Amino acid sequence: MWKLSFAIAAMVAFCSCDLMGSYSENGELRIAFATGQQALTKVGLQIPDTSDFILTVSDAKGNVIYDGPYGRSPEAMLVKPGSYTVAVVSSEFSKPAFSAPQYGDEQCVVVPSGRSVHVKLVCTQRNCGIRLKIDSAFLDEYPDGVLLLKSSFGRLVYSYSEKRVAYFKPGDISLILSDKGRDEVLLTRRMEASDMLDLKVGVASSGGVSSEEKEHPNSISISIDTTRNWLNDRYVIGGVNGGSAARDALSVSDALQSVGAEDVWVCGYVVGGDLTSSSASFEKPFSSRTNLLLGARSSVSERTGCLSVQLPSGEFRDDLNLVDNPGLLGRKLYIRGDIVEAYYGLPGIKNISEYELM
Repeated sequence: MWKLSFAIAAMVAFCSCDLMGSYSENGELRIAFATGQQALTKVGLQIPDTSDFILTVSDAKGNVIYDGPYGRSPEAMLVKPGSYTVAVVSSEFSKPAFSAPQYGDEQCVVVPSGRSVHVKLVCTQRNCGIRLKIDSAFLDEYPDGVLLLKSSFGRLVYSYSEKRVAYFKPGDISLILSDKGRDEVLLTRRMEASDMLDLKVGVASSGGVSSEEKEHPNSISISIDTTRNWLNDRYVIGGVNGGSAARDALSVSDALQSVGAEDVWVCGYVVGGDLTSSSASFEKPFSSRTNLLLGARSSVSERTGCLSVQLPSGEFRDDLNLVDNPGLLGRKLYIRGDIVEAYYGLPGIKNISEYELM
């Protein structure tokens, strides 16, 4: 009997230690877009919403831990100790396309046992772009011609009326004129990631061409438009915006570092409401019409790192409270107001003057 009791106790002790050991062996991955990076040049491009970026986390053996929208990813991923590849892209890009800039970042990180590792994503443009500016004299000289942009990954027909930017994977890109059954390579240029280039296509003048122009036997001239040369201009995603307009709104992370700012735009996801000084509700139904909670992503389920929002009586409370508008949960909200140090125990937004819903 004594031996049986000892054996059972030993088994319980072994199992308990094993469970504790398994738990302590796990590490944690926390992934977010970096703050403090400045946009170098926006060059008129529409910057995509980071919540829609495709996030992939895989281990050293290639096993996928997460693959899906960044905005729906968990704030913390419990993983075994080891090496992990964290990759994010704004969209898939495999062949040439118009109006298709791709932004992304990839990092390899090591997660120690029992430790939390914070990954800060800083996304830059992964592909390159070319835009043609076709001179009217060229149109007169080659009315039936067709211009093509070609790389080893594919080609695009650049019509004479085309105004959009053609995007390619980095590498050699050729400009080709197809006219009267004959193809002629006018120019080949090696492009790197983030390169953006304007090219003028015209007819060479009788007086010769400048050092920036390339003249062809058929009197075609190709030149870099130095007045609108984007080469090496980049936009860094994960940067601090100014908050002066909705399109330049502060992220939740930026707003948390901007307490005291007045009359600024902030964007985040409606993740909850029913705030008290120490708690919040993240699921329907809600009971309070006076406040809501903004998170950095729609999957947030804890109030730490969130912004509280005061809904004053009137239009804003009627439109945004979660009691009467439960469908707002998970929606992206742009809101204009003052960032205060504390509202229900969290940095918050008061004195709302304007809002926009995505």
